[in-house]
Formats: sequence, structure tokens, C-alpha cells
Amino acid sequence: MEYGRLGKAEPGSASTRIQSLDPTTPKPKITKFRLLLIAVAALILASAIFTAVALVEKNKTNSSQHNRRPSQAMSRTCSRTLHPSLCLNSLLDFPGALTADDKELVHISLNLTLQKVGRSLYVASEITNLDMDPHVRSAYEDCLELLDHSVDLLSRSLTYVAPSGDPAESTQDVLTWLSAALTNHDTCVEGFDELSGDIKDKMSDRLKDLSELASNSLAIYAAAGSDYDFSEITKHNRRRRLLRDEKEREHFPVWLSRGERMLLDMPASEITADIIVSKDGNGTLKTIAEAIKKAPEHSSRRFIIYVRAGRYEEANLKVGKKKTNIMFIGDGKGKTVITGGKSVQDKLTTFRTASFAATGAGFIARDITFENYAGASKHQAVALRVDSDHGVFHRCSIIGYQDTLYTHSQRQFYRDCDIYGTVDFIFGNAAVVFQNCNIHARKPMPQQKNTITAQNRKDPNQVTGISIHDCKIVADPDLEASKGQFPTYLGRPWKLYSRTVYMLSSLGDHIHPHGWLEWNGDFALDTLYYGEYMNFGPGAGLGQRVKWPGYHVITSADEASKFTVAKFIFGSSWLPSTGVAFVAGLST
Repeated sequence: MEYGRLGKAEPGSASTRIQSLDPTTPKPKITKFRLLLIAVAALILASAIFTAVALVEKNKTNSSQHNRRPSQAMSRTCSRTLHPSLCLNSLLDFPGALTADDKELVHISLNLTLQKVGRSLYVASEITNLDMDPHVRSAYEDCLELLDHSVDLLSRSLTYVAPSGDPAESTQDVLTWLSAALTNHDTCVEGFDELSGDIKDKMSDRLKDLSELASNSLAIYAAAGSDYDFSEITKHNRRRRLLRDEKEREHFPVWLSRGERMLLDMPASEITADIIVSKDGNGTLKTIAEAIKKAPEHSSRRFIIYVRAGRYEEANLKVGKKKTNIMFIGDGKGKTVITGGKSVQDKLTTFRTASFAATGAGFIARDITFENYAGASKHQAVALRVDSDHGVFHRCSIIGYQDTLYTHSQRQFYRDCDIYGTVDFIFGNAAVVFQNCNIHARKPMPQQKNTITAQNRKDPNQVTGISIHDCKIVADPDLEASKGQFPTYLGRPWKLYSRTVYMLSSLGDHIHPHGWLEWNGDFALDTLYYGEYMNFGPGAGLGQRVKWPGYHVITSADEASKFTVAKFIFGSSWLPSTGVAFVAGLST
């Protein structure tokens, strides 16, 4: 198998991305914070269940509990899903579902999925104290974190689709959160792909049907969106913001306030930071970890952490989901460097190798380098992992080899960044746009091929993918001298519905004439969506491109505009404009 991978795996599975591992990592501790977090999740779950019970209470007296035949509304609703039998059986077991109408079933499907995720989190936490080797512990800890995050995402979604709920958020927001919840579950399961033993068996039992239920909820909500508008209140605001954005023609997405846009351009010396991190002791704190700890939770205003020039290598740097609206400002690429050297060969999951991770919504980073120095021989080694909804990275460098940038989930925007790597070095299942970035292919190990992207959209209803717009795809100097020996491809399909487009970008002559690479035989070739629109440069020739059913030479501006910032990362909710040469579409 290519790329030095060991063993045989199913096409598109995470196990084809994981190498043999060496025992080095000590057993992580389960903190009081983690147990408190699980308790909070249980409270959220209980609140959601109470909401659903209130919703269907009016139907309970009319429901025949011995009648196991689905209603017409249930049959109609479940016919829209990928797993209709599970859909019907789960709805039949939910109080009041038999007499619910189509719109109420949308709410009920989300509620029963939330119950299942919350229950899975609770029962998974019961095995915390069992002995686990470092790799198993890593996969297990990933699952706790991801399930906990999904409880929040599903709870928020449930609030906005309840008949009595607040429709202030758009349909696209809910689709984003449900897509992310499904991605979280898949990542949890993938962490155990190449493992075996009692812990894996216990977790498999606790996670049973979770992916299918999440998929069904996503399908039901997506289908209902064509019949019901859950966001009438936002329509006027949408139109008003669209007119405003056309006038402003700003460089950054409109989900950033005017003040935040100014922060992205202002010199660091002119910004009043809440915390200054400096290794020499001349700031507020000496470490980034201390700064994250002191940042407020659920902040409604922008909280600024200025990280002065220096090389910062600290373990487990993560801006967690409660740390919202945090902004990191550095002194520039190559000056402020956040680094680490973890890899899968340290008996960690890929998810856990990140030198820096951002999960809290509204995270912004500017003028910082994120690096993983593990090297090509260590295989998967993430420099930056992002789950932050409305995450923005401006004038940053992201440096690694295999799996450099993990755009894991939700909506993300990268502007004027440099990304370096070899195999699958931009990967994940976010809805992400790269604009005016330089994407550098490096020299890989012998017998390897470079693949820039590995997008892992698993479900056709997920509103995710990678859009590379107005960027430069270049060979790094270490590859330039030997690029004939190491072909570089625009991407390969990690999952069945992989989706990636390159638009109006410069492609260097290191790009293989075929453009795209198979993952494993004909896997996903007719279900993926790969597209190219008006690219240029020596690597942009289309004459020898792949002939896959899912590959598209995009000739329509209307089709290409689906992958712009305004539409692909859901301008129906925040209507961003995207830069000097791009306002709300493809304009140059």
C-alpha cells in the first residue's frame, strides 16, 4: 500500500492513515474537570429531554401504545434517510411520535439523537478507571471530548428547531452543527480502527447506532428545510446585511465585526491586549497555557491574547469549547512560533497529535506560525487542528509533513496563510475556504506521492468540503530539485462523498497531469465531487485530467459560486465578503 502504510484496511477508513506505533506516551489522567464536564453534559441532556416531553405531551393521550405501525408522517420522514429501518424503529419508541406531524418529527428525531449521544457519553465515562495502554487511552479520551462537544451541538440545534424555539439562527447553522456532530462520532470510532481488545469492544457497544441516528437527523432536517423555513426572522436581516456588505467590500468575512476587522490589520503594538505572553517575563504571563486558562469562558466580547516573538513548545495547547471569541495575535510568521513534535508513532491518535487545537467558537489567529516538527518519517503529525465555528486564520504559517492542517469540523476561513506539507496535508471535514494563500508541497519520503487534500465528507447531507480560491499552489525549494520523482496531486478521497474545489488559483508544474489520485481502486470515484474552475499556470492543464464520474471541469460561474465564501461557508447566515479581489462571489 502506498505511503508506507502497514496492513490492509477498508477503503476510506481512518486505519489507512495510521502507522505502526511505538510505546512512549504515559497514561493521561482523568481530571476533575472532565468529570464535571460530563455532569454538565448530563444536565444539558436532561433539559433537552424535558423540552421534548413537553412538546409531545399533547399527543400522548391520543397515541395507542400497542400500535407499532408507523404513521404516514413517520414513513414519509424516514424515507428521506439513509437508514430508514432504524429511523422508524427509533421513532416508534419515542412518546408521542405516532401522532406527530412532519415538522414535529424533525424536532423528535433530533431529540432522540441527543438522548443517545448523551447516554453514550455517560456510559462511556463509566469505564474511565479501567487500565488502558497509551494508544487506547488516547482514542478513549478523544471519544469523551468529541461526544461532549456533540451534546452541545445537538442541544443548540434542538433549541432552534423546536416549534416554540428561537428561530434567530439560520437553517444553515443547524446543518453545520449536525454535520459536525456526525463528524465527531466518526472521528471517535476511527480512533479505535487499528486497535483491539476489551476497551474497543466496550466502546463499540456504547456507540452502537450513533452514526446512523446522527445521519438520519441530518437527512430529516435537510429535507424538511425545503418544506419548512425555520428562520423567517433572519430573512430581513439577511437582506439588510447583504446590502451593507456590497457597499463595504471588506477583506474579511462579515461574521467579524468592524472592530475585529480592524484588529486583523492593526499593528500588534497598537492593540490593547487582555493578556501578553512573553517567554522573557516582560509580559503578563510566560506561557500560552496559562493565558488560555485565564481567558474567560463563554465570552461575548473579543478577548485578545498577544503572544510575543519566541518559540513556544507546550503540551496539550487547546482553546476548548467554552473559550469563545478568543483572538491570538503574534509578531509575525516565523517570529511567534507555536510548535510541537507529537505523532502517531507516540501511540496517539492523529486527533491528539496537534501542536495547537482550537474548538471554541469564534477563534481568530493572526501573524503566528503553527508547526509540527516530527518530520516525514513519523507520518501523521498535526500542526493545527480546528473545530472552531467561524474560525479565522490570517497571515499564519502552518508547517508540517503528513496531516499538517486538520480542518476537522464547522466553518473556517484562511486568508493570506502559508501551508506546508506532503501527504494529505490539508484534511478533515469542515466547510472551509482558503483565499490568497500559498500552499507549499514539500519533499516527501522515498516512494511517496504528495497529496494536498484529503477531504472526509462521509454523508451526502453534510454541508462540508474544501474550497481553495485565488491561491498559489507551489513546490517548496526542497521539492523543486526532485519534483519529477515525487508527483503532487490536488487531492484524494478519504471518504465516500469527498468534496474539494480549486478556483481561480495558480497551479505549479509539480502538479501531476492527472490532477487527482485514487484512494483505493474505484472507491468514491462516482460519489465524490472534485472540481476545477478557471485555474491557470503550468499545472492547470485539463487535457489529461482524471475521467472519474465525480470529477468536474466547472464552466459555469453559477456552479463555481456555490463554493465561494458567501455561499459555501453559508452567507445565508453571516453573508461574508472575502477580500480585495472578491466580495460575495467570484468577482476579481
